[in-house]
Amino acid sequence: MFPPGELWPPILLTLELASVTTVLLLALGTPLSWWLARSHAPWKEAVAAVVALPLVLPPTVLGFYLLIALGPDGPGGWIAGLFGGRTLAFSFAGLVVGSVIYSLPFVVQPIRNAFQAIGERPLEVAATLRASPWDAFWSVAVPLARPGFLTGAILGFAHTVGEFGVVLMIGGNIPGETKVLSIAIYDYVETLRWDQAHVLAGGMLAFAFVVVLAMLLLEKRLARGGK
Repeated sequence: MFPPGELWPPILLTLELASVTTVLLLALGTPLSWWLARSHAPWKEAVAAVVALPLVLPPTVLGFYLLIALGPDGPGGWIAGLFGGRTLAFSFAGLVVGSVIYSLPFVVQPIRNAFQAIGERPLEVAATLRASPWDAFWSVAVPLARPGFLTGAILGFAHTVGEFGVVLMIGGNIPGETKVLSIAIYDYVETLRWDQAHVLAGGMLAFAFVVVLAMLLLEKRLARGGK
């Protein structure tokens, strides 16, 4: 029998990573989604394609280039040198950067779709009531796009929890700092500690089921509300 206490550090670290990443994804993804939904720039879809790259890129490819960028010879090394710190590679901060980039399309796309579904009429009405664009955004667009925000937050959090390739490439396997759940499962399997692997993998399976069920119920509720 194994001590249960050894399973908690990767679980807590994963929840911390997913929480921080989700907050940053909503902060960064909201204005980006709004611009993609409202802009008429000819190069808008090129930006959307860049955002969506993690959907088709192998995680190891994305992780490899992030490792170079966050390493001592990349921008991450220069930034660390300016502040007298270490590089972002193989650190929790590096995992956050990688997770934000890797999960960005899972947050941007639902929010963008929600903004596009609003249409022009509610914003035009707000303008006739002398609401500034800033006021119209927060008092009209954001409340109407709430389902997109909820979907994006759930997908961003769940996707971060399940990351493996990217976090392995840029974070390695440092206990207490970069050893998240997916890395811990891989480590337990590699060292033939099947009991620990079963516990964590079973927990991940249950978590995935709850997320998928929640998304289905949310879609069903929204469909009823739209009728």
